[in-house]
Amino acid sequence: MIKKLQNGFEYVEISNKAAIAKIALQGAHLFHYERSSEIPLLWLSDASKFELGTAIRGGVPICWPSFGNNNPKLPQHGFARTVMWQLGEIQELDEDTTQLRFSLEDSKESRELWDYKFLVELTIRVGKTLEMELKTTNCDNVPFTITQALHTYFNVSAIEDVTIEGLEGKKYLDALTLQHHTQVDEIRFSQEVDRVYQGVEDTIILKDANREIELKNSGSKSVVVWNPWIDKCARMSGMKPDAYKEFVCIESANAYEDKREILPNKSHTIHLSV
Repeated sequence: MIKKLQNGFEYVEISNKAAIAKIALQGAHLFHYERSSEIPLLWLSDASKFELGTAIRGGVPICWPSFGNNNPKLPQHGFARTVMWQLGEIQELDEDTTQLRFSLEDSKESRELWDYKFLVELTIRVGKTLEMELKTTNCDNVPFTITQALHTYFNVSAIEDVTIEGLEGKKYLDALTLQHHTQVDEIRFSQEVDRVYQGVEDTIILKDANREIELKNSGSKSVVVWNPWIDKCARMSGMKPDAYKEFVCIESANAYEDKREILPNKSHTIHLSV
């Protein structure tokens, strides 16, 4: 079930009656999920490098313990996406559903970047629906604060045809201008979009030309919507110049004002179902 690329890069491949999935041990990074008789739900860059120490472009990168660049001591989006996780048990819950568990604990290397004791556990359920649950436990004797995201890249037929519903009336920070606004209508794309929505507790609906996807979150009241558009896409690593046409990111997050303080011996969990 664990497979290797020629360069030694390891991943787990799961197949059941309902879906197939591939998860890299580096970053516990789900980079492929496809329901039976459907096109892949997740987008993966054709130019993404599967190399140790380099983040995969696409799928669901785990941004932890920091989202974005809000902690100058940490790499962008933290360190969890570029380090090796421990694969735990794999369970066949039924013929349609496989459950995997991954874990990440503090180490000498992590404490040089972020000096806390922790346990992060990721549960992935692969079936007719995709479920991801990210649990952070504070194993230290002092509180710590995290921001985080399941940075999900959704595969779309054409970005100009995409709409996102469920965020109407929500306040958001435009990360491009650092101005705050309120979403009026459904979201459409005709330029670069990088927004962090707050107070999100309802189902989000992604509509594409050939399908409709429902996202349900818990433990998360912030959602990031991102597409780099033409100019930024052309400058980005691990991405073809026209790749912006093929995906949109809708990220389940604890970001900015939704940051979470975790007390000693306590936990916080975010959950995504799609």
